[in-house]
Amino acid sequence: MIGTSFRSEDWPTEERFDRWRELVGRTRSSESVSAHAADFWGDVRLLELGPVTVMRMSFLPTRFRRGPEMVRRSDPELYHLSLLLDGELGLEHAGRNSRFGPHDLHLAESSRPYDLGPTDDRERRAVKGVGVDFPKALLPLPPHRVHELLGQGLPGQKGVGALLAEFLVGLARQAETLQPADARRLGTVVLDLLSAWFAQLMDMEAALSPETRQKVTVERILAFIRQNLHDPELTPPVIAAAHHISLSYLHRIFQQRSQGETVAAWIRKRRLEGARRDLADPSLHGTPIHAIAARWGFPRASDFTRAFRAVHGQSPREFRLRTG
Repeated sequence: MIGTSFRSEDWPTEERFDRWRELVGRTRSSESVSAHAADFWGDVRLLELGPVTVMRMSFLPTRFRRGPEMVRRSDPELYHLSLLLDGELGLEHAGRNSRFGPHDLHLAESSRPYDLGPTDDRERRAVKGVGVDFPKALLPLPPHRVHELLGQGLPGQKGVGALLAEFLVGLARQAETLQPADARRLGTVVLDLLSAWFAQLMDMEAALSPETRQKVTVERILAFIRQNLHDPELTPPVIAAAHHISLSYLHRIFQQRSQGETVAAWIRKRRLEGARRDLADPSLHGTPIHAIAARWGFPRASDFTRAFRAVHGQSPREFRLRTG
């Protein structure tokens, strides 16, 4: 498990808001006030991924204010990216006033004052989101150009923005299973996706290193594979064609990322993992095994049985009976 977690129910009522504010304040230096401080509720998972921090947060409406005096007193020189999943927020920053709703992203920096808060702090409805804090010096783009992105809604429904949002949500969901050995690699992936997305928004993709562009291509490919695991026609040639690269280049960059594992082997492994989860799910015990196999890209039940037995040492039926 990576990082630190906080659940308000683990603390006495009178300490909850201060304890929550202390954890969030590790990377977001601001004044926090809430109309619900006396009976606060919040849940935070803080993932420390090398120099990058990712926070999965759910909390009752709270206002975060970093005034000019705080900026003058100290500046950690961080960018703050926020992906809002539920609730509404307003942001005043870098001369802009904007409002954000579910699935919106916005960027702020610690070197400038900001005021971020709920549009209605009286409503006892949780705000949910994922935040990313990272050193400004690690972004390979000119700060004066990044300033163009501050304080406004950023598109995250398609392209690299959607890939980044999906990756951040996936990190948050898998927080309990991630290991310390994964931390720095995952932080690097986040930085590469951020760099590629910002460069795309500013039409500066030529400023990125070939290594960063290659890493983003790999993450695009992995996301494409995950979205199409159900398709039995998902093969390396199909994947290469969908990303406008040669088959040999696909194999080369994939094996560099996966330490020698082939594309086909990675696909099969993910399909079998998904089928295994479904077979162990009590709510799916009424679903025929052949239907689960087809759902995960195995149209022939016999092929699925052989592949499953080779990995788990038992047939899908035997596995389901033992886990049920």
